[in-house]
Amino acid sequence: MRVYYQTFGCKANQYDTERMRQESEARGAQTTEVRSEADLVVVNTCTVTNQADAEARRFIRRLRRESPETEVVVAGCSAALREPEYRAMPGVRSVVRGHDPVAVASVVVPDYFAQIELRTGLDRIDPEPIGGDLLRRRRGAARGWLKVQDGCDRKCSFCATRLARGVSRSRPVEEVVAEARLMSDAHAELVITGIHIGHYGIDLEGAYSLSRLCATLLDRVPGVRFRLGSIEATEVDDLMVDLLSTSDARLVPHLHMPLQSGADPVLRAMRRWHTREQYRTRVLEIAERVSPLGLGADVIAGFPGESDRDHASTRALIEELPFTYLHVFPFSPRTGTAAAELPDPVPQRIAGDRARELRDIAQRSAAAYRASRVGTPAGVVPEGDGRRGLTEDYLRVDIGDREERRERGVRPKPTGGLVRGTLRGDADHLYIETPRQTPLINA
Repeated sequence: MRVYYQTFGCKANQYDTERMRQESEARGAQTTEVRSEADLVVVNTCTVTNQADAEARRFIRRLRRESPETEVVVAGCSAALREPEYRAMPGVRSVVRGHDPVAVASVVVPDYFAQIELRTGLDRIDPEPIGGDLLRRRRGAARGWLKVQDGCDRKCSFCATRLARGVSRSRPVEEVVAEARLMSDAHAELVITGIHIGHYGIDLEGAYSLSRLCATLLDRVPGVRFRLGSIEATEVDDLMVDLLSTSDARLVPHLHMPLQSGADPVLRAMRRWHTREQYRTRVLEIAERVSPLGLGADVIAGFPGESDRDHASTRALIEELPFTYLHVFPFSPRTGTAAAELPDPVPQRIAGDRARELRDIAQRSAAAYRASRVGTPAGVVPEGDGRRGLTEDYLRVDIGDREERRERGVRPKPTGGLVRGTLRGDADHLYIETPRQTPLINA
């Protein structure tokens, strides 16, 4: 059985796909990276926007046209909320409501059974997960995902993901540490991810916290650097700021802190739990102590009831704070969420114009930040063929000057670890200066 995996959505979804792959391979399935060679395709769906749902359905329909004999297994967030719709699609063998890797593997390899010995001494044939609870690597990637929790207890009015993922559940500390050790053998950087990682540990005995987990990982998993996934500004505590500023970039100085809006009336309608000023104050406090700092955020433009004044307030906040990138989306109502029923919708044309305006501001800020990093030290994790990589503060840069490589026929030396050096170039062409390299081979 040759299986191709297609993932839509966030890092948590990508992590879940790797667990599905690992469990299926443990049962005898073979992974293929060539879709046309697959006997079966596993589609791990996302439901963060209407567009995410639509992309998954378009992919399945296109696959059916291209390869009518290929069967499809649908899983993930959209599958959890729209199971009947996917089951009705031609070519879909099964739908798994959610992300359970054992459930997916049981569909991918339905005839697999393992014999287990019960304590009574009686033998019984039962399905048994054999892939293991710990992920060993993220196939074909320089950076690995380390999922520490799932679900969310917040009730943002626009969010459907919490409906698909359920309440917040934290993985035990020792399990996270054990997986990080396994993953560190294959990856120079591990990204701490989940659905609401700022709530890590509140359901564990002793009220553990994400910052304590990070301190534990830094202490017990050497030789790898860690990066936080998306985290709320109000959940970055003082210990976390200490680790970001004093760990010599082992906990890299990069934070993605969802903003959604810079106007209090909109934040209230969104059922967010911070005010504009609380967000602003915390970001400035962090930026005062952590430098360099890669800073990103999510913003929704055109939320129901958003006035011109509200948009101006968001624009002013984005211009004030030291963002190095933004993810800006026009509002998309999600079935089953409170926001879908709110009055005073903003016309899509206006929402689109507001989103473009905010993106333009973010692009100018990003260019200024990239320019400011010229001449400063950096550590880069090589990606792909080793020609480009990611700095600690989330800048994608060349490894060596690409113009020089083209003229002299050189390539970066292959490396499984960090490349350290000095950033050179300009905002449009930023690269890390490295020693003279070896001649290109077959390039």
